[in-house]
Amino acid sequence: MGSEALILEDNVEKILNGEGFEIKELDSVPEQVTAVALRKTVCYIVSAVIFNTKNEVLMMQEAKPECYRRWYLPAGRMEETESIVEGMRREVKEETGLDCQPITLLLVQEQGMQWIRFVFLAEVTGGTLKTEEEADAESIQAQWWDRESPLPLRCRDILCLIDAGLKYREKPWFSPVLPADIPCHIICQRLLLTFCNPDGDVWVLLGSAGDLHLPVTLSVRSHAVTWSSHRLVKECMPSSYNQLNVKTWGILGVQHNGRIPGKTDGICFNTLVSVGYTSEASEASQPPVLEGPGFQWQKVDSLPLRDRIRERMTSGSLLPLHNLYC
Repeated sequence: MGSEALILEDNVEKILNGEGFEIKELDSVPEQVTAVALRKTVCYIVSAVIFNTKNEVLMMQEAKPECYRRWYLPAGRMEETESIVEGMRREVKEETGLDCQPITLLLVQEQGMQWIRFVFLAEVTGGTLKTEEEADAESIQAQWWDRESPLPLRCRDILCLIDAGLKYREKPWFSPVLPADIPCHIICQRLLLTFCNPDGDVWVLLGSAGDLHLPVTLSVRSHAVTWSSHRLVKECMPSSYNQLNVKTWGILGVQHNGRIPGKTDGICFNTLVSVGYTSEASEASQPPVLEGPGFQWQKVDSLPLRDRIRERMTSGSLLPLHNLYC
């Protein structure tokens, strides 16, 4: 095996481990590349699911006029210069009075790059529960909810988040994932894009402009973040695209820094994606033919690495990415 292939396999291992690395190339760019700016061209929401020893969930009572005295998970918009974890901790402190630390990202929801919500499973590390006497513009008070007692909710969308937190506490289905502090100026996906045949062989799609690398595709305002992987497949496999099933399995890692407003507000989602034929065909033993320069398939020769990739797909052990785009 050549040194280039060894480096590539090392990068795949890092991505599978939830690590990340700097974005150097863009392989699918449908429009002019412009740095995103928090609260101007993108909106990131942070939210926390926190339980006590009784499996009661931490809730806050809204102070905003449009949902006054309704209850919700501690959540809010990230502010400039914050990391995703810092934004979550701040919102929990402001709205509940409690300090916390993240256990893992629980899931990511997106409605295109204009609205992305990062939901954490977290645990209390200090502070005191906010009382009604301490009401301010952030919240009226906080309390622990047993999920059975009547409670007027701001919105029922948090119920699935609470259920996901309970499920993870009882039996984690993926290793903890926390954002990697790596700057990015755009919203994009780095794809571990695979093809697997019935014999157990695995191929990985590579960008071949410059050094071989896992392809990176730009997300755009008019589509869901996850659509960018479909667009890349359509660009490099146009003749077979309509016969392919392109599946996003989930997130392997998240990269964000945010320290320099308007320059490092972007996010890179390292995402596991597969392509497969929609019907049984003789060519199913080989990956789809690539058309045009810029890409190539690399067969995974390392049996442990091949098995790790297949196991992540068959077990579903990835951070969920929910597309709410409409």
